[in-house]
Amino acid sequence: MRVKQVFLFVIAILILTACGGDETPEVAAPTVVPSQTPPPSATPIPTLSTPLALLVLPADMDKTTSDLYQRTVYDLALASGFRFQVRNALSQQDIADPTLKVVIALPPDPGVLTYAPAAPNVQFLAVNIPNLPAGGNISVLAPSNEVEVPAFLAGYTLAMLLDEYHLGMLYPDGDQNALAALNAFNNGMRYYCGLCDGIYIDPVAYPAVLGIPPNEDPGKFGGYANVLINDKDVDGLYIYPSLASDDFLSYVGTQGVYLIGISRPEPRPGGWVMTVTPDTIKAIQTAWPQLTAGQGGQNVQSPLGLADVDPGILSDAKLRMVKETLESLIAGRIRTSNP
Repeated sequence: MRVKQVFLFVIAILILTACGGDETPEVAAPTVVPSQTPPPSATPIPTLSTPLALLVLPADMDKTTSDLYQRTVYDLALASGFRFQVRNALSQQDIADPTLKVVIALPPDPGVLTYAPAAPNVQFLAVNIPNLPAGGNISVLAPSNEVEVPAFLAGYTLAMLLDEYHLGMLYPDGDQNALAALNAFNNGMRYYCGLCDGIYIDPVAYPAVLGIPPNEDPGKFGGYANVLINDKDVDGLYIYPSLASDDFLSYVGTQGVYLIGISRPEPRPGGWVMTVTPDTIKAIQTAWPQLTAGQGGQNVQSPLGLADVDPGILSDAKLRMVKETLESLIAGRIRTSNP
C-alpha cells in the first residue's frame, strides 16, 4: 500500500513538471551603457598677472548708482579676462601696478592728468569730469550738450499724459539753443497728437510758452511758472536746462503739475515724470573695447536714455511708446525740427 502511494506521488510530480514546459524564458534586461558627459569648461581663475581694471568712485555716491557702475565694469572686465577692483581714490601705488591696464574714473577728479603721463600703458576714461581734454592715454566721456531731443521727448510725453494737451515750457528769452529746443518741444507735442484739438474750445493755444529775460533774478522764476500754471492752466512743464535749478524745480513740484527734465533734484519733486539724461552706462560699454585695445585719446559721446521714471504716472505701455520714440530720435528716423 505504501509503495502504491509513493508511485502515485512520483507520477503527479512528473505531470506538473511537464505542464511548465511552455513557460516563457526570462530575458535579461539590456545593459545600460552610461553616456559620457563632457566636463564643464573651466572658468579662468584670475592670477596676479591677469590684467587689472580699476573703477574709481566717490565714497559718498548713492548705493544704487554705485552698484550699477560696479556691476557694469565688473561684467565688462570678466568678459575680457580682466581682474576688477574698486577705489575711492587713486594712489601712486595703484599706478605702479604693472598689471593695471584700464582706469575708469568718475568725479571728483582723482588726478587723471597727474597719473596718466606716469602710466603710458594704462588707458584712462574720465566720466563727466569737467575741464579734462582727451589726448594720449586719456579718453573723455563728456556730458551731452543735446538740447532738442530732450525737449521733443518732453513735449511728446506730456501730450500723451495730459487731458486737453495743457502743456507748457519756460525758456531763456533770446537764447538760440533754447529757441531750437522750444521748436522741438512743440514738434514733439504735434508728433503725438497732430493738430491736438481738445474736446472743449480753449482760448489758450498749447503748448503755452513763456520766455524769461536773460537778466532776470532767479528768485523770481517761480512767478513765471505761476503765469503758465495759474493763468494758462498748464498741467505739465518742461523747463529749459539753464533755468532748471534744483530750488526752482522743487518749487514747481509743489504746484501740482507734471515735470520732465534732464537732471532730477533731491529730494524728488512732486509730479516728476522722468529724466531724459545721457546714458553713461551705455557709453562706458561702447568705449570699453577701445580701452582694452590700448586706443586712447577718444571723445566718447553718451547716448540719451531715460531714468527716474515714475510708474505711477507713466504706465508700462506708455513708457514703451516713449522709449520707441527716443530710439527713433537717436537713430535719425524722427527729426526734431520737422518730424
